[in-house]
Amino acid sequence: MLFSSIPFLYYFLPAVLILYFISPRQLKNTVLLLTSLIFYGWGEPKYLFLMIATILTFYGCGLAMGKCKSQKGKKAWLIVSVVVGLGLLAVFKYADFFIGSFNAVTGLSIPFLRLALPIGISFYTFQSLSYTIDVYRGNVAVQKNPISFGAYVVLFPQLIAGPIVRYVDVAQELEHRTHSWENFALGMRRFLVGLGKKILLANQFGLLVNTFRSSGEKSLLFYWIYAVAFMMQIYFDFSGYSDMAIGLGRIFGFHFIENFNYPYLSKSVSEFWRRWHMSLGSWFRDYVYIPLGGNRVSRGRWVFNILVVWMLTGLWHGASWNFVLWGLLFALLLMAEKYLPLDKLPTAVRHVYVLLAVLFSFVLFNAADLTQAGQDFLGLLGLGGVPVVTAESLYYFRSYGVLFLAGIVGSTPIVRNWAKKFENTTWMAVIEPVFLLGMLILCTAYLVDGSFNPFLYFRF
Repeated sequence: MLFSSIPFLYYFLPAVLILYFISPRQLKNTVLLLTSLIFYGWGEPKYLFLMIATILTFYGCGLAMGKCKSQKGKKAWLIVSVVVGLGLLAVFKYADFFIGSFNAVTGLSIPFLRLALPIGISFYTFQSLSYTIDVYRGNVAVQKNPISFGAYVVLFPQLIAGPIVRYVDVAQELEHRTHSWENFALGMRRFLVGLGKKILLANQFGLLVNTFRSSGEKSLLFYWIYAVAFMMQIYFDFSGYSDMAIGLGRIFGFHFIENFNYPYLSKSVSEFWRRWHMSLGSWFRDYVYIPLGGNRVSRGRWVFNILVVWMLTGLWHGASWNFVLWGLLFALLLMAEKYLPLDKLPTAVRHVYVLLAVLFSFVLFNAADLTQAGQDFLGLLGLGGVPVVTAESLYYFRSYGVLFLAGIVGSTPIVRNWAKKFENTTWMAVIEPVFLLGMLILCTAYLVDGSFNPFLYFRF
């Protein structure tokens, strides 16, 4: 079930809100657990067993670690949780990728498993792993209540596409959280802003991306229109979902971490990754990079650590070689930035460098395979025999000009800063609810019309 869908907005969410807020405090986590299982099972009922198995496995490993007297015993149970969690991820997400790669190298014809990818498996696996790792490290107490732990793993606001919420960040709120009209209002505002970003911006850029792919009249201009449109689509798609998730969490009394901080304003690739998908970056830093030794090692080992982390980051996004190369591309850029004097360059030059690096990386990211990625790169460079401009590319350049302008403004804090100047005024108290209601009505009109409404990160 998509947040940006009529069944969620007008049936599921209102029913959950009513049931949740009329329930006594001791039953609220039970309501969240059961409704979240319904939410997950709505689209993939056959994989509910996988979700329940994940909950029981990590809950049981946590209890077992709590009863162990020795660190060696705790480590054994940690290994069990890691093997089960990553094993399920490997089977359902990566098995066919590994089989295909092995067949290509050996010339064999091992049959593919062709298993459907369970929605959100990358997110809830990493969240569950954060629990057992932190229990092993002594950073959090063992959760003895299976309802509370199950609610954490399957909590529907962030189940499908994050942000990746670590147990340590919500442990207190699972047991004691505050509900108020202020939290409800702030959460609803954040949710509706995210909904608008998804429906009114990401989906429209997505239509342009699809139009480019189906076009038989590609040109240099059209390739650049496509690349910028995909940059906008993936940002507003994912950040919009994160806004909706954070807003819903706030309504239910949870304070989820931020996941985006205007990444297209970055002046280096390292800064970009401190602003983009922040929950994933910090997860790999704390649970992979630092345990490997981080940067407090020899230069050769540091290079190894960077390559491992970014290869895994690429693989996390998808089971394909273009994702692996996408991750390794960022590894190379980050290693280069370690030694190049970027801070001596003009700010404008640094911004352009980051935007171009990210643009080309996302072209690789969105390619169906390496062959298509190569064709896209040639097109962006004006090679491969494509014309500079066609009538079709000029038409879309003019038609989508206003949308691109809205995307550029929306990817900066201009609107947020402007709104903050007036947030405590009577004028804003009247305008804001009218604006949000109008945006909800407009989004609903798009959804009722059956408009294009994919979600990119479902595939991860």
